[in-house]
Amino acid sequence: MEFPTQMITRLFQPPMQSFFLFGPRGTGKSTWLQNAFPKARYLDLLDPQTARGYSAHPEKLLEIVAAGISSNVLIIDEVQKIPELLDVVHMLREKYPAIQFILTGSSSRKLKKSGVDLMAGRAVVKTMHPFMATELGELFALESALQTGMIPLVVSSLDPLETLDAYLALYIREEVQQESLIRNIGAFGRFLEAASFSHGCVLNTTEIARECMVNRKTVAGYLEILEDLLLSFQVPVFSRRAKRKLSAHPKFYFFDCGVFRSLRPTGPIDSDQEIGGAALEGLVAQHLRGWLAYREAEGKLFFWRTRAGMEVDFVLYGEGLFVAIEVKNSRRVSTKMLRGLKRFREDYPEAQTVLLFRGQDRLVKDGVLCLPCEEFLRSLKPGNPIL
Repeated sequence: MEFPTQMITRLFQPPMQSFFLFGPRGTGKSTWLQNAFPKARYLDLLDPQTARGYSAHPEKLLEIVAAGISSNVLIIDEVQKIPELLDVVHMLREKYPAIQFILTGSSSRKLKKSGVDLMAGRAVVKTMHPFMATELGELFALESALQTGMIPLVVSSLDPLETLDAYLALYIREEVQQESLIRNIGAFGRFLEAASFSHGCVLNTTEIARECMVNRKTVAGYLEILEDLLLSFQVPVFSRRAKRKLSAHPKFYFFDCGVFRSLRPTGPIDSDQEIGGAALEGLVAQHLRGWLAYREAEGKLFFWRTRAGMEVDFVLYGEGLFVAIEVKNSRRVSTKMLRGLKRFREDYPEAQTVLLFRGQDRLVKDGVLCLPCEEFLRSLKPGNPIL
């Protein structure tokens, strides 16, 4: 069912001062800004004419602000298109401290490559994530989310599958090809497919390189491009006060489980349970990232894996927060599923432990709280405790 994304109240809360707002295309940054700051002066650098003008003469922004703007908020959308504008904004912030500058971006690559330091740290960096179940309320459906993800542009369309395919094609065409980030689009396409098998897994760049027939250094570069374009993220190992030998490599996820499902090839020997399990784990991961980004207190996302193979999918650690989470695409809970959490609890008795599964009933098994995954996702709200 199609619905306007304007009707959805986002959980993101803006700071009072100037800030950067990063997030992948289609996550609703522009829609949210236009609703939250309807009177702001708005510069859309995706508009070719606007981009050409400011690319040739970034100092034009000085003249516009000096002439006076009708609002004390100035928004520059997709600022990475013209990194030189950041120097101008920095000068303007010194001269006009009453103006709030909001700079959005769907890629950090150009900013990093040009040596921009995000205005010397004087503007905070915030992120916009795909929809969370709490934001959608009754519109949230777990099965649909596992198939097509939670990107607002996709969720709100009449044909989510077609929109998702077009979304990926747009990203590859506009963000990869036009910016000349890679020379061989075919190799990059094979890499995306090979990387989909690593979604929710510990990264093995050598294996990915072998699958897509490029060298390991090329794969490392491709992974960096994905992260810079905000299309993927990596989760590091939790190693505080480690009592065991741990894995040294991070886990890899695409930023949205629908993107993963769209990229992941399927065939006769591909198990629905395996693919569905990776999608469910990814859906939980993106919700946890959103929850951490939108809450006020500090916190980070980790996973835990010993070299002996004992693992916990997620560890959240921060101010007033220490939770270990295991995700299982199963409607029943077995003792075997709890081994990683119990072993983690031996090393970290301070941690809360929870198993998320596809069943309907809350229960406690061997001292571990077991929650229906859908119930957990629907209750996940930044202002509330995680459990």
